[in-house]
Amino acid sequence: MALIEQVDVWLFRLLNLRLVHPAADDLMVFLTQSSLSGHILLLVALFVLIRGGKSGVLVIVLALLALGLSDFVASGVLKPLVQRVRPCFALDHVRLLVTQPRSFSFASSHAANSSAVATLLWIFFHRGVLVEKLFSVIMILYALLISFSRVYVGVHYPGDLLAGMVIGVSSASLIYLIYSWVLKNFLQPRLMRQGSSG
Repeated sequence: MALIEQVDVWLFRLLNLRLVHPAADDLMVFLTQSSLSGHILLLVALFVLIRGGKSGVLVIVLALLALGLSDFVASGVLKPLVQRVRPCFALDHVRLLVTQPRSFSFASSHAANSSAVATLLWIFFHRGVLVEKLFSVIMILYALLISFSRVYVGVHYPGDLLAGMVIGVSSASLIYLIYSWVLKNFLQPRLMRQGSSG
C-alpha cells in the first residue's frame, strides 16, 4: 500500500504541478465546478429527448439512477469509510485553483458521477446513427476531462479518480442490467400477453 500511495502522490504532482499551462486553468475550473458547467447537462438531456423521443425519458431516468447509485457509493460509503485527506490539505506546494471544503478525497464523486452518466448514455447511443455515436464518444471524453480536472485543480489524487471511474461504470452497468432483467422478465411478457389477447 505504501508503494501505491507513493506512486499516487508522484502522479498527482506530475499532473498538478508540471503538466499544466495557464491557458488551461480556466477550462479546468469550468469543468470541475457544476455551478459553471451545469447547463451542459441540460443540453445533454435535450439531445437525449430529441433523439430518443419517449424512450429518451427512460434513458434520463436510468442515467439519474446510475448517478444516484454512484454518488451514494463514492460519497456516502467510501469517503467516510476510507477518510483520505485531500492532497490540497495533505501535501505542500499544491496548485489549488478552487475553494475546497474539508471533505474526504477517496473516491472522487465527480469521476464516479460523470462516468456513470457517460456509461449509461454510451450503452444506449453508441450503436445508433453517426450523430449518436459521436454523442456517446463526446460524453465519454467529457467524463474523462471532468475527472482529470479534479487532479489539475488540486483536490484529488489520480487513484481517487480511478476508483470513481470504476464506481461510475459499475453503477451504470448494474442499473442497465436490472432494467434489462425487468424488461425481459416482466414488461415484455406482459405486453405480449396483452397483444395476444387483443
